[in-house]
Order: sequence, then structure tokens, then C-alpha cells
Amino acid sequence: MDILSYLIPISLLLGGAGLAAFFWALRTRQFDDPDGDAQRILRTDYDDAPKQD
Repeated sequence: MDILSYLIPISLLLGGAGLAAFFWALRTRQFDDPDGDAQRILRTDYDDAPKQD
């Protein structure tokens, strides 16, 4: 049971680091791709490509 005194703080620290990295990515607009969305909706070449077996 002594191992839990190490594992719980380590897991909380790693979870907090992951959450901080996620919020950093949101703040620096890592997930925004307006040009990609605009181009992707107009593309049809992937639908018209012949199927390869």
C-alpha cells in the first residue's frame, strides 16, 4: 500500500501536465484550420478516383 503514496501524486501530475498541454494547444490555435476546411469541402478528386483492388 505504500506504493499508492507514490503512484497517486505521479498520476495527478501527469494528468495535470496533459491537461495543461491540451489547453496550451487550444490557446495557440493548434486545432484551427479554416483554409483546410474550405478546401476539403470543395475537393472531389478522392471520390472520383478508381478503386484499386
